[in-house]
Amino acid sequence: MLDVCLLGTGGMMPLPYRWLTAMMARCDGSSLLIDCGEGTQVALKEKGWSPRPIDVICFTHYHADHISGLPGLLLTMGNAERTEPLTLIGPRGLERVVSALRMIAPELPFPLRFIELEENRKQLKAGPYVIDAYRVNHNVVCYGYTISIPRAGRFDVERARAAQVPMKAWSRLQKGETLEMEGVVYTPDMVLGPPRRGLKVAYCTDTRPVPVIAEYAADADLFICEGMYGEDGKEAKAREYRHMTMYEAAALAAKAQPREMWLTHYSPSLTHPEEFMDKVRGIFPRAKAARDGWTRELLFEDEAEGE
Repeated sequence: MLDVCLLGTGGMMPLPYRWLTAMMARCDGSSLLIDCGEGTQVALKEKGWSPRPIDVICFTHYHADHISGLPGLLLTMGNAERTEPLTLIGPRGLERVVSALRMIAPELPFPLRFIELEENRKQLKAGPYVIDAYRVNHNVVCYGYTISIPRAGRFDVERARAAQVPMKAWSRLQKGETLEMEGVVYTPDMVLGPPRRGLKVAYCTDTRPVPVIAEYAADADLFICEGMYGEDGKEAKAREYRHMTMYEAAALAAKAQPREMWLTHYSPSLTHPEEFMDKVRGIFPRAKAARDGWTRELLFEDEAEGE
């Protein structure tokens, strides 16, 4: 199971009814945050979610509306007596940027681990998450992310017996361990069937529409994508500042075919994004105009069927 909460849906500046950009995922007791705009802590409090279990924070880029909430969040995590390391992932320059922000949060009871992205594509693993970062097209270096929870195949008794795997090794192999017993090496593929469909969330904001976005959002359970503008006549502004209209986002979703798309990162001028959704759904019917605090509980296929 993977819980996803879109904490803030605003771009550029916070509004009384809209916090700045942030998304949080929770799986197996570990939390992952993408971006940390101003108001992220308040949004977490309103949702009733704790910042203490956050093990990874991914940054798309370093404009203030995506990172200005970080110093306060770090202090809150420290005050919660967290001591476990925190991994920060983002474009090159991450450690320098965070070090500057930490002038107002200099002492923390936990270490920070920095992973700076330089390649156009990078896959990382952290706890239960497989994180794919991919370069997009903004006016500064910017990345989109997919967060995946892979799922191993079912335990296959006949496969295990055919491979003459001792029964005392079955449980550990089913958990993904590789074992050696009496000089023989046993691997999980000797007792498991083919991998099952896992869970995937794609997140992308502050970019022009580029094919790599649809590639990484393909068949996602949830595609969260920038829809900066919905009003007529904003196309030139979107191109100038390297953002997307709602309709460009919907066109990407039509190519990727996720199970659902949420629009986010609205311009302050876009006070009622839902007004434009009829036209958006004409391009991609499963699109929604997200609001702060929207949550989705994603289940593996057989779990969902059992509801």
